[in-house]
Amino acid sequence: MAAAECRSPDPGADDDNSIHVSLIDAIQHFTDLDVSLNKLERFLRVLGFCQYSIFSAALSWLAFVVFSIVVPLLVVYFGYCSNCELYQINDFELEVLVCQSVAAFISLLCISHNLRKYRIRKLLFVDRYHGQLTHFSELYLKKIRVFYYLVVSWMAIFFFMKIAREVSRAVHIYDGSIWWSIGIVVASLVSWAYSTIIFIVGTALFHLVGNLQVIHLEHFGELLEMDMDVSVYINEHMRLTCYVCKISHRFRMFLLLEYLIVTVSQCIVLLQTTTNQGIVNFVNAGDFVVISVVQLVGLLICLNAAAKISHRAQGLGSVASRWHALVTCNSNDASVSESSSDVRNVETPKTAGQLSVNYSEGDLESADCMPPPANIQLTSTMTSYHKRQAFVTYVESNPGGFSIYGWRVDRLLINTLFFVEMTLVTFLLGMTLTIKV
Repeated sequence: MAAAECRSPDPGADDDNSIHVSLIDAIQHFTDLDVSLNKLERFLRVLGFCQYSIFSAALSWLAFVVFSIVVPLLVVYFGYCSNCELYQINDFELEVLVCQSVAAFISLLCISHNLRKYRIRKLLFVDRYHGQLTHFSELYLKKIRVFYYLVVSWMAIFFFMKIAREVSRAVHIYDGSIWWSIGIVVASLVSWAYSTIIFIVGTALFHLVGNLQVIHLEHFGELLEMDMDVSVYINEHMRLTCYVCKISHRFRMFLLLEYLIVTVSQCIVLLQTTTNQGIVNFVNAGDFVVISVVQLVGLLICLNAAAKISHRAQGLGSVASRWHALVTCNSNDASVSESSSDVRNVETPKTAGQLSVNYSEGDLESADCMPPPANIQLTSTMTSYHKRQAFVTYVESNPGGFSIYGWRVDRLLINTLFFVEMTLVTFLLGMTLTIKV
């Protein structure tokens, strides 16, 4: 574009300059993206997700055993107070430890397996063809920054909740040694922070994979604005569908296990707090509150990413149908007389505006999540019409979306899961709570 607009008397020199400028821009954007991916990989390596060798895998799992199992057990053992039944219940402590460790174990196991098998670039589907484009590079970098923001913001909220619980617990079961109490609090915070960040980073990484794939799905609407052969659109849709299938295959076990452990944890919390004969307060049951919030937030992050992928993939059928209708109507108008064609060309933007809809800023609030193609001045014949019709039929017959063993994660499934959870909660409450007359 720059070379076409700025012509010099010497075409050869201008072409060389434009080539150098375009290469410099591409290398610059690619370098920024590459640096960001390297930083992300180093961040994951510090947490133990990048188990690329036997040594790194052994070190990662050793850290997990120490910080997620050994240190919490030592905190429970040495922090026990024999005369503090009102402020300390060992059963609660052990159950929270098990639920917290299992959730972190699932996250570390599944994410490290995918990273070891595909590495960071293939796992995120940041292929080099799209990665070198300026438009995609900037969007990739933005989504990676959202990943860090998601982790830091939620970890800060969880950390303040945990500090409030630990400080109140240390005050109520103070045994006379302030340094001993500080040591118990610090050890508890360190072990909890490790397990929590392992869990949250795993869910946020899946959210990042989903956001990066949404970029490609949204770009498909822009691709339809170009006057290209229908086979190009079919190949692009097949590539996107293949990417979504790969994401589903790589993360389905992770999402399923996390959902099961969160459900089991919430059932345990409900049973323990409703069947306990003693007094339940924030000091002795505060960890139940913290772990419930952490796990529910992590699960919602995963479901949001999965539903967003499904929503964007299913919206491609609507975009393709609207594109086909606009191109067909425009081609029919162009076949009329020249004078009437001029009038219709003036009225065309109004027609396109009437066909479009008001789009919501929310991810899951609008059925048509991508704008209609703006460039509808395409050459249309009967053959191209049938090609477009076949393409629309193909897209509508293959909606795609993130699935777990055949179950597509969309609004319908999320609503079903919500009512299943509500049914389970009411069932447990009916078993544990009784009204004495």
